[in-house]
Formats: sequence, structure tokens, C-alpha cells
Amino acid sequence: QVQLVESGGGLVQAGGSLRLSCAASGRTFSRVVMAWFRQSPGKEREFVAAISWSGGSTYYADSVKGRFTISRDNAKNTVYLQMNSLKPEDTAVYHCAARFGITNYSRKSKYDYWGQGTQVTVSS
Repeated sequence: QVQLVESGGGLVQAGGSLRLSCAASGRTFSRVVMAWFRQSPGKEREFVAAISWSGGSTYYADSVKGRFTISRDNAKNTVYLQMNSLKPEDTAVYHCAARFGITNYSRKSKYDYWGQGTQVTVSS
């Protein structure tokens, strides 16, 4: 069982930066794949980034590649999302998620555990 709690969201101007954190409980954290998804009003929840259990492999949606960086600290049971050069279209509720296995990492149906989300608002 893995429980996830996100933090770090807020209001930022376009071009600014934010760092999201997701603290996980459970002894299996170092064995799970972690990811970030986001959802804005009226839209489907979409994949943002994922990271393998070791941190050695990372994956990004094309829309955030080069601007966002996912990382993890297994000693702290925490995954991060560093977001730079933010755009108004990045505005959404950001959720972290966890699963065992890496295949189809961008599919939300493959994730077993979800956090409640943290709001990110980017003003123009």
C-alpha cells in the first residue's frame, strides 16, 4: 500500500518556476514507478512525466520536455517535479501516482495509487 501527498503548488507568472513534491508512505516506495499527471477543467487527466524505481530512467510528455524535470529521493520517499518556463497552458491540478512496472507508463489506468493533487496556476 502506498499513500501519496502532494505539495508545492501555487500561483506563478508565465516564465516562472515551481517545484512540486510528492511524499509517499509505505515500505515499497523504492520499488514503485512514480509519475505526475495533470488535469485542467473540462479536460482528461494527462500524463506529464514518469521516473523508474531507481531514478535511472525518466519519461516526459512532449508538451513539457525541456522545461520540466522529474526526480526522486528514495531515502526521503519523495518524488519531485521541477517546472521551469511555465506557461498559462500548464495551469492544472497536478497529481502524483505510483505503480509497479514501467510498461505503458503514460497510461493513467496503469497506476494503482494517486494523491489528491495540488493546484498550479500560471498567469499571463
